[in-house]
Amino acid sequence: MGASQTRPEHKYRDLVEKTGFSVEQIEKLHNRFQELSGNDETISRENLNIPALANNPIRKQIVDAFFDKRNQHKNEVGSFQEIGFEQFLMVMSHFRPPTLKTTDEEKEALRKEKLRFLFNMHDTDSDGTITLDEYRKVVEELLSKSGHIGQEAARAIADAAMLEVASTNVPHMAPDDFYEGITFEHFEQILKGLEMETRMHIRFLDVDTITMRCGKSTT
Repeated sequence: MGASQTRPEHKYRDLVEKTGFSVEQIEKLHNRFQELSGNDETISRENLNIPALANNPIRKQIVDAFFDKRNQHKNEVGSFQEIGFEQFLMVMSHFRPPTLKTTDEEKEALRKEKLRFLFNMHDTDSDGTITLDEYRKVVEELLSKSGHIGQEAARAIADAAMLEVASTNVPHMAPDDFYEGITFEHFEQILKGLEMETRMHIRFLDVDTITMRCGKSTT
């Protein structure tokens, strides 16, 4: 008799434990990964060509996030040139919403993971601080590429926003003090109370949102 095929629940057992996705969800994401990679074992930035992101002003930051080692739930920094399915899935787990069985403690941990993911997207040099230059770049891309505002105006808005953040997080700064930038603790405070579930989902990967329980239902 030939060797029996590995059942999906056994094949993906470790990934279920690592990511919190169900076997069915992992299978769907694996199919999507194969479509993007052309059935190769790894995928590059060039392969991660998602039509829904084509006009997104921070498309580059989103794509780069998949290759950022910090988003692998490890304490590594740097970038991968290519990633395999497990690494792809680990990044996708940041978009996983809580379920009915998720405890309050687990929900808070998930929220913190999502915030850390967003923070990493802004902290492009991986030094643990979002500097004014980094913040300017994101704001400029978000605003200037919308076609409704020029780059100089976007830059002024970014500078004003950073100044407001500085005054909030370091209220006793002297006029000539230098604000080094937003730490993760500052970032958490800035987004305190922000509802994250509908803001971080995986609909852009064209996965069935009802099955995956991601994003808002269209029914």
